[in-house]
Amino acid sequence: MQKVFRIVFTLSGLGAGLALAETLRRFLDESGFDHYFLPHYLLQLIWLGASALLAAIFTISFFLLSGPIVAWGKRFIAVSEEKLRKMPMADILFSCVGLLFGLITGYFIITLLNAALSLFLVMPLSLILCLGLAYLGARIFSKRWRELPGVVGLLSRATVKEDEGRAKLQGKGYAKVLDTSAIIDGRIFDVCATGFMEGPLVIPQVVLRELRHIADSADGLKRNRGRRGLDVLQRIQKDLSMEVIIDETEFEDTAEADLMILKLAQALPGFVVTNDYNLNKVAELTGIRVLNINDLANALKPVLIPGEEIELVVMKEGKEPGQGIAYLEDGTMIVIDNARKLIGETVAAVVTSVLQTSAGRMIFAKLKEMLK
Repeated sequence: MQKVFRIVFTLSGLGAGLALAETLRRFLDESGFDHYFLPHYLLQLIWLGASALLAAIFTISFFLLSGPIVAWGKRFIAVSEEKLRKMPMADILFSCVGLLFGLITGYFIITLLNAALSLFLVMPLSLILCLGLAYLGARIFSKRWRELPGVVGLLSRATVKEDEGRAKLQGKGYAKVLDTSAIIDGRIFDVCATGFMEGPLVIPQVVLRELRHIADSADGLKRNRGRRGLDVLQRIQKDLSMEVIIDETEFEDTAEADLMILKLAQALPGFVVTNDYNLNKVAELTGIRVLNINDLANALKPVLIPGEEIELVVMKEGKEPGQGIAYLEDGTMIVIDNARKLIGETVAAVVTSVLQTSAGRMIFAKLKEMLK
């Protein structure tokens, strides 16, 4: 293919040289140059020599340029394919619309220029104008199409049809955009399997990249967490009856994964599912609703109220002097005053207070015998 292109490009140089020579000959004929200075046969010889010289110059030049142009073209095609592969289909579609809009605008402007300028000025201006407006239109439409009223919602509904395996967001609840922490945690699978969560599950492309990066980490702990996340994602796609969508939307003006997730949830529209405390707070500040798995787990834990008696096994010492640490069956930590010396023993304790946050629930208690 490269050889064919170089041959065609070289022949194009030959044609360009001959065309330039023919243009010069016509100019001399129309100007009457041969009638005043040189005889006609001598002008014919000069024209033939000039044609051969121009053809040789252009042919050699085009042949020498064909190599760098082929190399540049290969790099351009590779980069373009990589960018197009990462671009969402909606961005590509609106880039084409913007390109067409720019060419149409350029056509009307060129029509006006034809009436006011000479041909030698119109041709280069037309080329520059069409290329500039086409590029400008494609860039503007690809970057700003989400700001068009109703377009995001229309595309979201059009790309998730139930009969085509992509259920409509309308009527099936808001989309649930999963972040990396929710997938690695694994509890999202059990929550969805119970049927308490509705609406399609959306896995952003940036989350998949992050999971692959963690799974390829040199650190053994990180690598296991990443592989666990990929296994959970595979189970979600294979075993759940809910629809799972891999969303390839990219936001070029945003490099951080958490911000991409929030922007995607805002564009769909949908909720963010996470157990990341920082992402939870940022989402609340931006007005995006978050479904925090830790909050759900805390809500389902057995309720303990101050004054309630419980029996526990003291497992280890606490941070403060004299404190002992025990755990409920669901993993909730209980801090017991003056129980450090009773490690390994079963004690009766009375709940004094309960502290509940998005990071978990902590219960404080005192030994029953100390309250007598």
